[in-house]
Amino acid sequence: MTTIYAQGLDHKALNESIRGAQGDCLLEGCLGQRFIASGMSGKNVTITGVPGNALGAYLNGSHITVQGNAQDAVGDTMNEGVIEVHGDIGDAAGYAMRGGRIYVKGNAGYRAGIHMKAFHEKFPVMVIGGCAGSFLGEYQAGGIIVVLGLTDSDRRIVGNFPCTGMHGGKMFLRSSCEDITFPAQVTARPAEEADLAELRPYLTDYCKCFGLNAEDLLKDPFTVVTPDSRNPYRQMYVAN
Repeated sequence: MTTIYAQGLDHKALNESIRGAQGDCLLEGCLGQRFIASGMSGKNVTITGVPGNALGAYLNGSHITVQGNAQDAVGDTMNEGVIEVHGDIGDAAGYAMRGGRIYVKGNAGYRAGIHMKAFHEKFPVMVIGGCAGSFLGEYQAGGIIVVLGLTDSDRRIVGNFPCTGMHGGKMFLRSSCEDITFPAQVTARPAEEADLAELRPYLTDYCKCFGLNAEDLLKDPFTVVTPDSRNPYRQMYVAN
């Protein structure tokens, strides 16, 4: 493994070092550098410290592991690969992602999964182990968002206005969601066996990253949220 010391390096120098490294990379001492591993494929990168905004933006097949927290816009427009965060993440994680997986052990900020979309054979998945802030899945058009609520039992699993503008994809919340108000244009219902079967492989993969047991989590109630139709907001913008 190649060790790269991030202190004093900007994102351009860091990314040049990652691209030029043979084998796996360890980035030590990151302190807010943005765009780390942007657009990269075929790399395994482990990061200590706190990477800055847009970690793994446009990622195209690499595996990024963050040993602590990450800032905003993790996986912005990512296409393929895995971003594994062993702490919390900031706002707008997975913005417009169209493939790959984002796994977060802790909490997510506002607008996680905004504009997430599937694209041909690409299918994005985001699993948040803790809670998510307001506007989760805003304008979601494809893929799956999962929130497990494992970190804080006194906090609602999602903040205000989840699924605003959602018109595709699916959301799984490990909660009965009785304390959450969803917009009229989506359907929120208890998960059935077929739903859990769909969720199981993604949750199993997530649990392998963080030493959890997927079958234990699947024993708890989940709420499934989907849009009511393929174009549920048509009536808001199109004159009759």
